[in-house]
Amino acid sequence: MNYIKTGLLLAALTMLFVWIGGYFGGQSGATFALIFALMMNFGAYWFSDRIVLSMYSAKEVEPQEVPELYNIVRELTSHAKLPMPKIYIAPQSCPNAFATGRNPKHSAVCVTQGILNLLNREELKGVIAHELSHIKNRDTLIMTVAATIAGAITMLRWLAIFGGRGGRNRDSNALMYLVMFILAPIAAMLIQLAISRSREYAADKRAAHVAGTPAGLASALLKLEKGVKTYPMKANETTAHLFIVNPLRGQGLAALFSTHPPIQERVKRLQTMNP
Repeated sequence: MNYIKTGLLLAALTMLFVWIGGYFGGQSGATFALIFALMMNFGAYWFSDRIVLSMYSAKEVEPQEVPELYNIVRELTSHAKLPMPKIYIAPQSCPNAFATGRNPKHSAVCVTQGILNLLNREELKGVIAHELSHIKNRDTLIMTVAATIAGAITMLRWLAIFGGRGGRNRDSNALMYLVMFILAPIAAMLIQLAISRSREYAADKRAAHVAGTPAGLASALLKLEKGVKTYPMKANETTAHLFIVNPLRGQGLAALFSTHPPIQERVKRLQTMNP
């Protein structure tokens, strides 16, 4: 099902790019936009995980470098009946984690240095179980592709500025520029919003079973909520939905587009589960 959703997402964004290209550049603009969209789709499917990992300077680590973390991941992947993912550590002080990859055989779990410093073993197990649940549920493909596409959507604003007129009058172009500046980032957020909230609840639920108890994850979420406020991350907004907790400080209107359910609601649901 996630492969179908990913395909539909890529197709919809391709049509959007072609329409925008045609509007500003006529037939040549539409052709260029189509080529660009196809290249973007190819890159999003095959390389989006590497792109996201590189954005946060994450480095792959060997078992001997992080034996406790490696043992946790190995234990939980065995319990979840998953292949062993690659393990990455990002140098940020902000405590957070995410999973990426196009399928379970090509997956990775990334944790920040901050989360390793903050959580105890049971809490870290809960977080890793949550990320493995995203892999098990095959969420990582659509979530990572959406991050790449969302970034591309925000680029449309600059295409609107530097694109050709395509025979349109000045007033029409001025209106379209305004629409693009308003709608492009909102569209990116809506894509993330559509794929994230229900998936976080589902991953929390599965994580409790994989880890053997909901207590570790519930405790970890409360610590992480405080941790991201104490050590804010300079995260790209188009990738915020990948993390176990939102690394951005959503206030006011931004909170309406939060890519994550409220921490308190997630903890409440975990606490009502049978251990």
